[in-house]
Amino acid sequence: MGMFMRIGLFLITNLAIMLLVGTVLKILGLQAHSIGGIVVMALIVGMGGSFISLAMSKWLAKKSVGAEVIENPSNSTEKWLVETVRRQANKAGIGMPEVAIYDAPEMNAFATGMTKNSSLVAVSTGLLQGMNQDEVEAVLAHEISHISNGDMVTMALIQGILNTFVIILARIVGSVVDNAMRSSDDESSAPGIGYYIASFVAELIFGVIASIIVMWFSRQREFRADAGAAQLENPQKMIKALERLQQAHIAPLPDSMRAFGIAQGEGVGFFQKMFMTHPPLEERIAALQNMR
Repeated sequence: MGMFMRIGLFLITNLAIMLLVGTVLKILGLQAHSIGGIVVMALIVGMGGSFISLAMSKWLAKKSVGAEVIENPSNSTEKWLVETVRRQANKAGIGMPEVAIYDAPEMNAFATGMTKNSSLVAVSTGLLQGMNQDEVEAVLAHEISHISNGDMVTMALIQGILNTFVIILARIVGSVVDNAMRSSDDESSAPGIGYYIASFVAELIFGVIASIIVMWFSRQREFRADAGAAQLENPQKMIKALERLQQAHIAPLPDSMRAFGIAQGEGVGFFQKMFMTHPPLEERIAALQNMR
């Protein structure tokens, strides 16, 4: 999905959130410009929405890419895949994840799940066909490291906290602008049009800033997962896997899963890099080479 399309989706999503918050505030009898009401509803929408998404992440992941969980391995590849994940999970000290394969020509993989002991690791058919066994093992180890590091919960927590602050700050800005626009004889307690416009614009601005922060954390998390994979297997395997990805076209996963994949398409320029979920592959390779 292109940047402008993502920004458009972001605008629509935030408008929906603002309308939802306003509606719930009215239902509960809380004034839209009441600080107490704003904080309560910001926590409900900001934190609650983030963790509801996390709780549904495995189901959404399977549906979004059509991943089929391997219940009973039907061939040697599936058996090897399950046993490799089992070995790595035991070594990392986590419960056995569900293992799935989804049909896609591009090389990619992802991990998700609510807890370390209730997770999912999925790989594309393109990954299995395009990489040798050592490289696939490294990719699996990278995803297992995401799970053992608790990355899914950490990202949900960071996103939830930032969502909460975005909602609170945007409505404070809206209230300040609304009060400044009111005439001295206006004694109405209902928010005016200035409140809605200012809070909407402020939410967009603060939301973009929050996205930059979330993406920065996501990129740091990728370096940690690479390092974890190097410990579970060895650095050279992970380097070879990343070099293989450099040679291939990486098609993006659906937006909801993009941060949990093995890689993403490379950004162009400093501004676009700020919104990348993954560091450039050359930076990841250099970090692993420095480990050695």
